[in-house]
Amino acid sequence: MGAQQSKSSPEAAAHEKAILDRLQSLKVEDDFVHVSSEKEALFNGGINRQPEKLAVEITQDWQSKLLEDPKNRLALSALSSANPRDVLTNRSTKIADQHVFNVRIPFEGAPITNQRSSGRCWLFASTNVFRIAIMKKYNLESFELSQAYLFFWDKLEKSNFFLENIIETADQPLDERLVQRLLADPVSDGGQWDMVYNLVEKYGLVPQALYPDSWNAMSSSTINYIIVAKLREYAVVLRDLARTSAATTTTLSATKDKMVREIHLILTLTLGPPPSPSADFEWNFADKDGRARAVVATPLRFASDISSPDFRITSSAIAAMVSVVHDPRHAPLTRLTVDRLGNVVGGRGITYINVDMDTLKQACVAMLRAGLPVFFGSDVGKYSERRQGVMDVELFDFELGFNVRLYGKTLDKAARLRVGESAMTHAMVLTAVHVDAEGRTVRWRVQNSWGTDVGEKGWFVMSDAWMDQFVYQAVVDPRFLARKVRDVLTKEPIVLPLWDPMGSLA
Repeated sequence: MGAQQSKSSPEAAAHEKAILDRLQSLKVEDDFVHVSSEKEALFNGGINRQPEKLAVEITQDWQSKLLEDPKNRLALSALSSANPRDVLTNRSTKIADQHVFNVRIPFEGAPITNQRSSGRCWLFASTNVFRIAIMKKYNLESFELSQAYLFFWDKLEKSNFFLENIIETADQPLDERLVQRLLADPVSDGGQWDMVYNLVEKYGLVPQALYPDSWNAMSSSTINYIIVAKLREYAVVLRDLARTSAATTTTLSATKDKMVREIHLILTLTLGPPPSPSADFEWNFADKDGRARAVVATPLRFASDISSPDFRITSSAIAAMVSVVHDPRHAPLTRLTVDRLGNVVGGRGITYINVDMDTLKQACVAMLRAGLPVFFGSDVGKYSERRQGVMDVELFDFELGFNVRLYGKTLDKAARLRVGESAMTHAMVLTAVHVDAEGRTVRWRVQNSWGTDVGEKGWFVMSDAWMDQFVYQAVVDPRFLARKVRDVLTKEPIVLPLWDPMGSLA
């Protein structure tokens, strides 16, 4: 279409032969031409192609031919009048994904929690892991730690973390990619396991009864809007100040401290004043035998005293847990971290041990066999149905409805990460797995934080194939990892940029 003609010459002939050889190396699949590598694309050969307009006549011809087929007319009637996911749900898959498991932790904790209209899943998943030992220790029928308490301090710490990053990058242009990424998401609701550790280490834990959810904790969009707007305003002020001759360490710190204090005011008035980490609280409760009891502790002391003789879930064991991830873009047994991702200045950074999927699953099974729940991160929106709580790659038959395949050979797990089609979006807890006679994992039991109106009274079932494709992280006790996996923590990490998909916050 846009190629330029040239006279025949030895050089041109050689170039033409190279192109023909390259064409022969291409493979055709699903009516598309695939090349073996982006770096070897034919466009590097100098083809001068001009953008082509979409002709209206062609679209009309497509439509005419499409509607000639009675199957397409039937599909039009069905797919245009309902959610295509409902129409194309595979009934046999939903029937096959039963809540039956032969490896299950003896105590799963209760009740099913509900993060409501907020992005606090990571705080719910982590506190659901922490609470099991506390419930056994105090003989409780049901119990929740205060997710709102950690949420308050996380928002405040993230605000400070953001402003420090703004000061550090003040010498970079405003349109620099890193600066724009910082400004795009100053204080999201999401987080990671290492960020939970930072909060608990600095502020401790309190029972939910002592700091329950406010309206703004349950529906965080308004306070996020206010805080983000203020932080972006502060970013402009700090960048301008840092560029003046009057800028000193003292003036920058004083200006930033005033800004963080204003954020503290917003949080206090919308979430409520939280307990002091170092001040005693008194928690009164009735155990499952109806006996009235009381505990007096500070939030920090309460967090350090997580223990139960029935479980090896202690504060020290929690602190030692590590995140193993499956990122097929990188070689297994590599250590990964993400630049400028965190919440507490001076706190623990984000660290991942990259492993193959079999290693990740084996560690999860070992945790469950030991009676321990597993915090994990996944891309929950893909091939999942929240009403019945099913996550299965066979759940929707898009090929039947549209004659197209999603996530074929071209768009595998690594490619989905590279092009932004997938990332960790949600954290939940594994409490059981079904293993077949050959020792292969079949399906997993998932404790979600979306309340009891979804799934099996709040519980979800995840097929093993779905885990392969859409689970990226599991937090496990290192004693369930081989030495060669644990030794990865001694290696120099690959530092991923802040905009990398592994920097997404569940």
